[in-house]
Amino acid sequence: MKLSRLRVPLGYLVGALVVLLARPRVATLAAGMALAVAGEAIRIWASGHIEKTERLATGGPYAFTRNPLYVGSALMALGVAIASASVLVVIAVAAYFAILYPPVIREESAFLAARFPGVYAAWAQDVPAFLPRLRPGGPRESRFDWSRVRKNREWRTAAALPVVGALLSWRLL
Repeated sequence: MKLSRLRVPLGYLVGALVVLLARPRVATLAAGMALAVAGEAIRIWASGHIEKTERLATGGPYAFTRNPLYVGSALMALGVAIASASVLVVIAVAAYFAILYPPVIREESAFLAARFPGVYAAWAQDVPAFLPRLRPGGPRESRFDWSRVRKNREWRTAAALPVVGALLSWRLL
Protein backbone atom coordinates (compact mmCIF):
# COMPACT_ATOMS: atom_id res chain seq x y z
CA MET A 1 0.00 0.00 0.00
CA LYS A 2 1.28 3.45 -0.91
CA LEU A 3 1.91 5.86 1.96
CA SER A 4 -0.21 8.45 0.17
CA ARG A 5 -3.25 6.28 0.89
CA LEU A 6 -2.43 6.19 4.61
CA ARG A 7 -1.90 9.94 4.96
CA VAL A 8 -5.55 10.91 5.52
CA PRO A 9 -6.63 8.03 7.79
CA LEU A 10 -3.51 8.44 9.92
CA GLY A 11 -4.14 12.19 9.96
CA TYR A 12 -7.52 11.56 11.60
CA LEU A 13 -5.83 9.30 14.14
CA VAL A 14 -3.23 11.97 14.95
CA GLY A 15 -6.07 14.52 15.16
CA ALA A 16 -7.86 12.43 17.77
CA LEU A 17 -4.59 12.09 19.67
CA VAL A 18 -4.19 15.87 19.58
CA VAL A 19 -7.57 16.42 21.20
CA LEU A 20 -6.96 13.75 23.85
CA LEU A 21 -3.48 15.01 24.80
CA ALA A 22 -4.09 18.75 24.45
CA ARG A 23 -3.58 21.00 27.44
CA PRO A 24 -4.06 24.38 25.78
CA ARG A 25 -3.85 27.75 27.42
CA VAL A 26 -5.37 30.93 26.06
CA ALA A 27 -2.02 32.19 24.72
CA THR A 28 -1.05 28.90 23.05
CA LEU A 29 -4.53 28.52 21.59
CA ALA A 30 -4.50 32.03 20.12
CA ALA A 31 -0.98 31.76 18.67
CA GLY A 32 -1.45 28.24 17.36
CA MET A 33 -4.81 28.87 15.74
CA ALA A 34 -3.47 32.04 14.06
CA LEU A 35 -0.72 29.93 12.48
CA ALA A 36 -3.25 27.25 11.51
CA VAL A 37 -5.43 29.88 9.79
CA ALA A 38 -2.36 31.12 7.86
CA GLY A 39 -1.74 27.53 6.77
CA GLU A 40 -5.34 27.20 5.57
CA ALA A 41 -5.01 30.48 3.66
CA ILE A 42 -2.05 28.99 1.78
CA ARG A 43 -4.08 25.86 1.08
CA ILE A 44 -6.97 27.92 -0.31
CA TRP A 45 -4.55 29.91 -2.49
CA ALA A 46 -3.02 26.66 -3.77
CA SER A 47 -6.41 25.00 -4.33
CA GLY A 48 -7.43 27.90 -6.54
CA HIS A 49 -4.54 27.12 -8.89
CA ILE A 50 -4.55 23.34 -9.12
CA GLU A 51 -6.30 21.31 -11.79
CA LYS A 52 -5.32 17.83 -10.69
CA THR A 53 -3.82 15.69 -13.47
CA GLU A 54 -5.12 18.12 -16.15
CA ARG A 55 -2.53 20.91 -16.03
CA LEU A 56 0.57 21.57 -14.01
CA ALA A 57 -0.04 24.41 -11.54
CA THR A 58 2.98 26.73 -11.63
CA GLY A 59 1.53 30.12 -10.63
CA GLY A 60 0.61 31.64 -7.29
CA PRO A 61 2.04 29.60 -4.41
CA TYR A 62 3.36 27.02 -6.88
CA ALA A 63 5.97 29.59 -7.93
CA PHE A 64 7.40 29.47 -4.38
CA THR A 65 7.16 25.74 -3.61
CA ARG A 66 6.09 22.73 -5.63
CA ASN A 67 3.96 21.54 -2.70
CA PRO A 68 2.08 24.52 -1.23
CA LEU A 69 -0.83 22.34 -0.11
CA TYR A 70 1.59 20.37 2.05
CA VAL A 71 3.30 23.53 3.29
CA GLY A 72 -0.14 24.83 4.29
CA SER A 73 -0.99 21.52 5.95
CA ALA A 74 2.32 21.56 7.84
CA LEU A 75 1.65 25.09 9.08
CA MET A 76 -1.85 24.07 10.14
CA ALA A 77 -0.51 21.05 11.99
CA LEU A 78 2.23 23.08 13.63
CA GLY A 79 -0.36 25.64 14.66
CA VAL A 80 -2.59 22.98 16.19
CA ALA A 81 0.42 21.46 17.96
CA ILE A 82 1.31 24.87 19.42
CA ALA A 83 -2.32 25.43 20.39
CA SER A 84 -2.37 22.07 22.20
CA ALA A 85 0.57 23.03 24.46
CA SER A 86 1.56 19.36 24.65
CA VAL A 87 5.04 18.04 23.97
CA LEU A 88 3.53 14.64 23.09
CA VAL A 89 1.33 16.28 20.46
CA VAL A 90 4.32 18.08 18.96
CA ILE A 91 6.20 14.75 18.77
CA ALA A 92 3.20 12.95 17.21
CA VAL A 93 2.65 15.69 14.61
CA ALA A 94 6.37 15.88 13.78
CA ALA A 95 6.57 12.09 13.41
CA TYR A 96 3.48 12.04 11.18
CA PHE A 97 4.95 14.62 8.81
CA ALA A 98 8.50 13.23 8.89
CA ILE A 99 7.36 9.68 8.11
CA LEU A 100 4.55 10.28 5.62
CA TYR A 101 5.23 13.45 3.68
CA PRO A 102 8.72 12.92 2.15
CA PRO A 103 7.71 9.67 0.40
CA VAL A 104 4.36 11.16 -0.66
CA ILE A 105 6.15 14.17 -2.15
CA ARG A 106 8.52 11.81 -4.02
CA GLU A 107 5.56 9.77 -5.34
CA GLU A 108 3.77 12.87 -6.56
CA SER A 109 6.94 14.32 -8.09
CA ALA A 110 7.51 11.12 -10.08
CA PHE A 111 3.88 11.14 -11.25
CA LEU A 112 4.00 14.81 -12.31
CA ALA A 113 7.38 14.39 -14.03
CA ALA A 114 5.93 11.54 -16.10
CA ARG A 115 2.62 13.31 -16.78
CA PHE A 116 4.11 16.73 -17.69
CA PRO A 117 7.71 15.90 -18.67
CA GLY A 118 8.96 19.14 -20.27
CA VAL A 119 7.09 21.64 -18.12
CA TYR A 120 7.76 19.77 -14.88
CA ALA A 121 11.52 19.56 -15.43
CA ALA A 122 11.83 23.31 -16.05
CA TRP A 123 9.57 24.15 -13.09
CA ALA A 124 11.32 21.71 -10.73
CA GLN A 125 14.68 23.22 -11.62
CA ASP A 126 13.54 26.67 -10.41
CA VAL A 127 11.09 25.85 -7.61
CA PRO A 128 11.99 23.85 -4.47
CA ALA A 129 10.01 20.76 -3.49
CA PHE A 130 8.97 21.94 -0.04
CA LEU A 131 10.65 24.86 1.72
CA PRO A 132 9.45 27.94 -0.19
CA ARG A 133 11.81 30.26 -1.99
CA LEU A 134 11.61 33.97 -1.20
CA ARG A 135 10.87 35.12 -4.75
CA PRO A 136 8.63 33.39 -7.26
CA GLY A 137 10.31 31.23 -9.88
CA GLY A 138 9.42 29.01 -12.78
CA PRO A 139 6.88 29.58 -15.55
CA ARG A 140 4.00 30.92 -13.34
CA GLU A 141 1.28 30.03 -15.82
CA SER A 142 -1.67 29.09 -13.62
CA ARG A 143 -4.13 31.69 -12.29
CA PHE A 144 -6.31 31.60 -9.17
CA ASP A 145 -9.97 30.71 -9.63
CA TRP A 146 -12.52 30.22 -6.82
CA SER A 147 -14.27 27.51 -8.83
CA ARG A 148 -11.14 25.38 -8.45
CA VAL A 149 -11.23 25.86 -4.68
CA ARG A 150 -14.76 24.47 -4.70
CA LYS A 151 -13.91 21.68 -7.16
CA ASN A 152 -10.92 20.65 -5.02
CA ARG A 153 -13.23 20.57 -1.95
CA GLU A 154 -10.96 22.78 0.13
CA TRP A 155 -14.07 23.79 2.04
CA ARG A 156 -13.71 20.55 4.02
CA THR A 157 -10.37 21.58 5.48
CA ALA A 158 -11.57 25.15 6.02
CA ALA A 159 -14.65 23.86 7.85
CA ALA A 160 -12.59 21.51 10.02
CA LEU A 161 -10.41 24.31 11.38
CA PRO A 162 -13.11 25.98 13.53
CA VAL A 163 -14.12 22.53 14.81
CA VAL A 164 -10.53 21.86 15.89
CA GLY A 165 -10.40 25.30 17.49
CA ALA A 166 -13.64 24.59 19.37
CA LEU A 167 -12.40 21.18 20.57
CA LEU A 168 -9.15 22.69 21.79
CA SER A 169 -11.05 25.54 23.46
CA TRP A 170 -13.12 22.92 25.24
CA ARG A 171 -9.86 21.47 26.59
CA LEU A 172 -8.64 24.81 28.01
CA LEU A 173 -7.19 24.39 31.50
